[in-house]
Amino acid sequence: MIIESEKQPKQYREVAKLSTEILWQLHQKVAVGVTPLEIDRLADELCAQHGVTPNFKGVGSQDNPYQHATCISVNDAVVHGIPTDQPLMEGDLVKVDFGMNYQGLNTDHCFTVGVGEVTAEDRKLLTVGRQAVLKAAQSAIAGKTAGDLGHLMESIADQHGYTVAKEYVGHGIGKTLHERPQLPAWGKPGTGEKLMEGMVICIEAQLIDGDNELYTAEDGWTVKTVDGSKAVMFEFMVLVGKDKATFLTPTMDWPLVV
Repeated sequence: MIIESEKQPKQYREVAKLSTEILWQLHQKVAVGVTPLEIDRLADELCAQHGVTPNFKGVGSQDNPYQHATCISVNDAVVHGIPTDQPLMEGDLVKVDFGMNYQGLNTDHCFTVGVGEVTAEDRKLLTVGRQAVLKAAQSAIAGKTAGDLGHLMESIADQHGYTVAKEYVGHGIGKTLHERPQLPAWGKPGTGEKLMEGMVICIEAQLIDGDNELYTAEDGWTVKTVDGSKAVMFEFMVLVGKDKATFLTPTMDWPLVV
């Protein structure tokens, strides 16, 4: 959506602040021995407590609608992971994606965190993954294009020997969960839709420590790497400004390892 009234920025900041507070509590829940299902149940409880609606439930086809408040993707699961009852283990990379609807406005954001002792390689993947998306989000100013932001994310990934998932993209958000523009984590500078002042957008990327060939698991949702390599995902919601992007979900300083 494009913010057009004086009241909307304040309202959206309040909704995004609440969503970020919920996501932080999910971050705090991640630990060795905790299951993704327990984290998902906490998300449901927090949504009920605050009178908000989790965004992901019911998304998808009538044959296989998504049934959880979160997507939790571990290690080689790249995106759209269905929360399981498999306890988290030392060294896991855990991606928690969450969104909600409140007062007719939607949120969508994601963090990745390492559990306990992680390898130096995984810590680097976490650091570079967040940096790539953060740099793109900071560049979300009027006049930039989707290709400008995507090229920046892909270039940072390439510099460190990583690939980006090309099937999944960032997006506009507002009255609905997915709106224009589409914002791939790859592209050519100067191409794609131009950003306009007042746009509310979600900038995301999945960085993979290996090949970016993916497949969907038998559950119809969880997307994994074919070669078994690990992936991280970060997603920020920002308000496009004339000279500066405003972060609606400022999760950039959260711990990368818990």
